Amino acid sequence: MSTLLHLDASARRRSISRELSAEFAAAWRAAHPDGEYRYRDLAQRPVPFIGEAWTELCDAVLARGGFDPAELDALVTTPAQAAALEVLRPLLDEVLAADVILIGTPMYNYSIPAALKAWLDQLTFPRMSLGHRRFVVASARGGSYTPGAPKAAFDYQERFLRDFFAGHFAVTDTVFVHAELANSRQDPALADRRAEHDDSYAKALETARSLGGTY
Repeated sequence: MSTLLHLDASARRRSISRELSAEFAAAWRAAHPDGEYRYRDLAQRPVPFIGEAWTELCDAVLARGGFDPAELDALVTTPAQAAALEVLRPLLDEVLAADVILIGTPMYNYSIPAALKAWLDQLTFPRMSLGHRRFVVASARGGSYTPGAPKAAFDYQERFLRDFFAGHFAVTDTVFVHAELANSRQDPALADRRAEHDDSYAKALETARSLGGTY
């Protein structure tokens, strides 16, 4: 049985990244009627930032030579560390149980929302591998960051996430679905590029549906 973990990180309740991730999730659930679906809204139910007790657990993992989820309880030596592990455990269990991890996220200030970064920080320990798991990132960006665009070099959203998943989780199977120029819906300075956005948005929705039906 396959399991999908679906995360949303947009501060907007109605957002393009949420629409894209929802399209993927709906197609995935239709294709996997017996699959398990788990959902977490990182914006509406924020994950706490890591604290000193978490860093102590991280140091203990590093001293052991690497990450083994079965050993975490044995590493706890203080009440603060136990509390940190209590926050971490359900997040970690969700990821370890998933075959596909779907992240709906906007680009904020050329990168990712703090809510998504907090989730990543909680989960990431030295030499941690997520093996066969596949990541799908459904995103919306205010401008255009396609190859050759004037601001393409400022795309720290896809670059960061792709490098993060490969470098920390040893996962290279990551697919990005982007809707570009979302700000053309509100910004008069981008009004003449609304058609480009509409085209990018429509293609992103279709790609999300297609991927969801095949993953």
